[in-house]
Amino acid sequence: MTFEEVLPKLKNGEKVIRDGWSGPELYVKLVGASQFNGENLNPYFLINVEGEGYTMFQPTVCDILAEDWSIVE
Repeated sequence: MTFEEVLPKLKNGEKVIRDGWSGPELYVKLVGASQFNGENLNPYFLINVEGEGYTMFQPTVCDILAEDWSIVE
């Protein structure tokens, strides 16, 4: 799947991953708008990495152009 195909799925709460990643990455998810200390937070991506937990994720140009995205069940 392309990034354009998985983006609506991310917006619906699904988790995705690139098949080309062969490391400890488990999935990417979208966190919706929220608040922290009374300030608004814009939506952002998190990636879950085995043994490390969550960290911020910003897709690279290669990620956006890739066609190996899939849904994580």
